Amino acid sequence: MKYPTAGFIVIGNEVLSGRTREGNLQTLAQKLSTLGIEVRETRIVLDLEPHIIDCIRELSSKYSYVFTSGGIGPTHDDITAAAVAKAFNTELYEDPAAREMLLSHYGQENLTDERLKMAQVPRGSRLIENPVSKAPGFWLNNVLVMAGVPKIFEALVDSALPFLEGGIPVASGTLVVQIGESLIAGIMSDVEANFSQLTVGSYPYFRAGQHGTSIVTRSRNEKDVETAMETLTQRLEYVGYRVENQGIQLPK
Repeated sequence: MKYPTAGFIVIGNEVLSGRTREGNLQTLAQKLSTLGIEVRETRIVLDLEPHIIDCIRELSSKYSYVFTSGGIGPTHDDITAAAVAKAFNTELYEDPAAREMLLSHYGQENLTDERLKMAQVPRGSRLIENPVSKAPGFWLNNVLVMAGVPKIFEALVDSALPFLEGGIPVASGTLVVQIGESLIAGIMSDVEANFSQLTVGSYPYFRAGQHGTSIVTRSRNEKDVETAMETLTQRLEYVGYRVENQGIQLPK
């Protein structure tokens, strides 16, 4: 895949109610960017099976990969595994390898029926190793299902990364100018229009009693980023604004 993409589904009533802060999108987007995989869309859905099924089917047809966060624990409202199985017309079963992972972690005396629920995965899926709490995630077709706890989510993403097919990484360049974005919007729009695969974003800041704009150019073509930054600098300086060039960054 030259330009692989990803969708992200956050599953959980507690996120939509505001009781839990969603903290996994930034982790996912940053880690996927190192492989040249661009997150294109994020959705947050209730713990309702029809909603989860519809969302999985729609996003899996649109993107190279779909990642989910939440709903694979031991409680009654952890229904993501069952929803994924139904989305792909398969069934849940107790994966022997997953059971052994849980057994080694909890011990026989503490491996309750509720905890064994975390060994239930859709038939045909493969496990994603969880070095933190041992309960694995799983991967079915192009959907990767992970726990919502940020530390565990990050560990599962790290386990999956080596098996993802990446693309061309996105380079980004940043300029800072002490002027409001509305006064330079036309310049940014004109420069962006000269490139077919480059975006120019503006991000206002307020610090130390000053306000200004960070201008971020992004493209898979590093030369385009460099050229766009040079053009922006020339045009902004021509009309009297001082520009700070913070350089070009590539994912690491």
